[in-house]
Amino acid sequence: MTHRPEGVPTSPRFRSLAHPNYRLYFAGSLVSNVGTWMQRVAQDWLVLTIPGNGGSALGITTGLQFLPVLLLSPYAGVIADRFSKRRLLQVTQAVMALTSLALGLIAAFGVAETWHVYVLAFLFGVGAAFDGPARQSFVSEMVGADDVANAVSLNSAAFNAARLVGPGLAGLLIGFAGGGMRATGWVILLNAVSYLAVILQLHRMDLAALNSPRAAARTPGMLREGLVYLRGRPRMLMVLVLVFFVGTFGMNFQITSALMATEVYGRGAEEYGVLGSVLAIGSLSGALVAAGRSRVSLRLLFGAALAFGLLEIVAGLAPSYLTFVLVCPLLGFSVITVMNSSNALMQTESAAPLRGRVMAIYMTIVMGGTPLGAPFIGWIGDYFGARWTLVVGGVLVLVGVGLALLVLRAASATARSTRQPAPAMLPS
Repeated sequence: MTHRPEGVPTSPRFRSLAHPNYRLYFAGSLVSNVGTWMQRVAQDWLVLTIPGNGGSALGITTGLQFLPVLLLSPYAGVIADRFSKRRLLQVTQAVMALTSLALGLIAAFGVAETWHVYVLAFLFGVGAAFDGPARQSFVSEMVGADDVANAVSLNSAAFNAARLVGPGLAGLLIGFAGGGMRATGWVILLNAVSYLAVILQLHRMDLAALNSPRAAARTPGMLREGLVYLRGRPRMLMVLVLVFFVGTFGMNFQITSALMATEVYGRGAEEYGVLGSVLAIGSLSGALVAAGRSRVSLRLLFGAALAFGLLEIVAGLAPSYLTFVLVCPLLGFSVITVMNSSNALMQTESAAPLRGRVMAIYMTIVMGGTPLGAPFIGWIGDYFGARWTLVVGGVLVLVGVGLALLVLRAASATARSTRQPAPAMLPS
């Protein structure tokens, strides 16, 4: 087990920063996350600047970006368990940097077409598919079992601190540069450069201080082994059902925010960027509150999911831009509580040799549903109006809460009847 270094003063809320390797990772991720959020806004705005595009084009772009997660994440988990996660992360970060560079150059020269965005979004997703399981399971190698939940929350805090800055900064830069296609290209190029921060910080890490498990040998049925492992663990199955509905139908903020800003409230790039930043205020607050918790409660997880579904419906019915802005922080707080709690539970209850595969399956469920949900939500926006994207998403999240409870009860009963072992805790 990795022990927290002595003599490094940190508050309990930031205790993971006492680990030098995690400090390096945290700093690099913060820089890169700002660039990531800038590109998300710029890419969506780029799609909308191409004549003839609307909600469906945004949905297809988002779906293609997350399709590789659905197709490749389970195999990426096997790779994460077989090789050095630190090295793997350096490769995946480089792949995503190159795709961002290509998209930025095409847009900056004013020659981007819709199919260019589709192809590069898919290639970006390939890098992200292999990045996700390695990144998620690498957390415990940097901080050890005692601080996993805290580190997950601080990762979310860094992500949402960047979300607080990135969208607004992107909107301002796009507006300052003219608001057209070329302006989005320069913003995307900034993101391409930001990946260097993570790559360099990973290179600087102290390998002796990493709590890396022995790499799994290549054997037949490694992916099936991870699925069988999850089948007998009711709490983890329940989490997978819940996050499928939240991730597939609820977490389509980029589509819904863009449509609400432009179609419902008649606003521009600056106001669209503000929505992302305001949403991040709630997400950052939720992540910091979660960092102070020592354990994950199922009551908290279900309560946050229920609140998120209801708040999304309220946001869809918001009568004015100001009202929508005021609801966004509450949306961010509730959804980040759901995702942090589910992530920490999956990591702490999975055995170390299988953690890469477990987190790959988790990432497949969380993000892999987006190729199904994003085009569907985009279609809802095109044919029924932007407000219905949020109302329908919220209703489906509530359906997911109910189904997750049923799965927990049924799986628990099955586990008792077959005398399955209790959910495994992370070994020392």
